[in-house]
Amino acid sequence: MLEITQIRKLSLWIFLIPLIAINLCLFITINYSLFENTIFQVDHIGRSAFTIPYLDGSLSISRASRTYPAFLIFKPGMILTSVLLFFYWKKNNELINKFNNISGKIYKFKTFGVLSAIFLSIHALLLGVDIDIKIFKLLRRVILLSFIIFEIIAQGLLVYNFYKLKEKINSFCRPLLLRIKILLVFTLASVAIASLPILVTKGNVHFKHALEWNYFIGVIFFYLLTRLFWKKID
Repeated sequence: MLEITQIRKLSLWIFLIPLIAINLCLFITINYSLFENTIFQVDHIGRSAFTIPYLDGSLSISRASRTYPAFLIFKPGMILTSVLLFFYWKKNNELINKFNNISGKIYKFKTFGVLSAIFLSIHALLLGVDIDIKIFKLLRRVILLSFIIFEIIAQGLLVYNFYKLKEKINSFCRPLLLRIKILLVFTLASVAIASLPILVTKGNVHFKHALEWNYFIGVIFFYLLTRLFWKKID
């Protein structure tokens, strides 16, 4: 099926682009001295001592990516990812319609998925915009939170739809990967709920930062699993 081939390609790029983008921003932040006396000299706010934020939480994704020159990588990377996400959810909607022998139906996972893509692009555009107004700062947090919530809902609804179609799609996919995807979405949702009391209170900064990095990897890992889930169509 053409849709499966397209979804396999889209999912790989959706995994790779943000993964490379945030880690390149991290590299720039902790290796700022490499860019001294060049046109890419790193802004002082975007400089950091050596850190592995996935483990120690010493640095947030926002700090690593919102200043020059890191935002030259982060913003285009996230906006491109948003565009790819739109087509990913669109193609999955078409694929499920094809397996159900219907056309024109719009599933809820597509709606939530497209909304998550929109909020990701808005977040990327607003990142680094320095407006000292409380309502603006609150708006940025709401936008980022909306991206995460809608993304997890979309992923959960998608795997649920494929689970219902498991007999029809069995020859096109690797069933074990579907169970792994279900486990991943369940884990992401559980971690989000369990961490909420800590996230809404002050303090625990390092924990929040480490969670941010690892959670982001968890969210995009879903797309790598998608690439592996579908068999190559010759």
